[in-house]
Amino acid sequence: MSGWGGLARRNSGRVFANRQEAGEVLADELSSYRDNDDVLVLGLARGGVPVGWHVASALRAPLDVFLVRKLGVPHWPELAMGALASGGGMVLNNSVVRSLGISDEQLQDVIARETEELHRRAQAYRGDRPPVDIAGRIVILVDDGIATGASMLAAVRAVRAGGPARVVVAVPVGAPSACREMAAEADEVVCVTMPPGFEAVGQVFSDFRQVTDDEVRELLATPTV
Repeated sequence: MSGWGGLARRNSGRVFANRQEAGEVLADELSSYRDNDDVLVLGLARGGVPVGWHVASALRAPLDVFLVRKLGVPHWPELAMGALASGGGMVLNNSVVRSLGISDEQLQDVIARETEELHRRAQAYRGDRPPVDIAGRIVILVDDGIATGASMLAAVRAVRAGGPARVVVAVPVGAPSACREMAAEADEVVCVTMPPGFEAVGQVFSDFRQVTDDEVRELLATPTV
């Protein structure tokens, strides 16, 4: 069930001008999927949507948004203790929860808050439009990068539950350990660059401005095929 593209080992020093260039580079690496009617690109909101739009456009494949929310540690939200995904998928880093003494009440509070935000974003991005059916499809999950891997792992597991034919993880940059871990979950992993001194996704982007809800809606309304 796993596969490793091995692309990052040839591009460890790559820097991208912005998410558009990152999507175009990813699309080149995914060119074998071009003009395949079974392919569906899912961009993880928010940062993965502009990258995913350029991937989908180059592959001439449809694009939809996939919602994932990091479960941040109380009083230290930048540190992930897990993630929630559309459809109820959840990943927990039990070692982080135990080592920081996070109580069940604290954990449930964070889950409830992020579940509410997931629902808000689903309404904001889709309105009453249901998610695309992924059964039997080749699903390419795109984000602007992988740090801890919690969000992408939750996405992969949630997508698996929908019965796709194949799950491909595609990112411009990732922490080496997280990208390799993802290869045990996805059918294929494309990670263009794995900096040996990885600190954050934004370190390989010249322009890494925050993506807004309006930008996500505009991209989803712009045809890719």
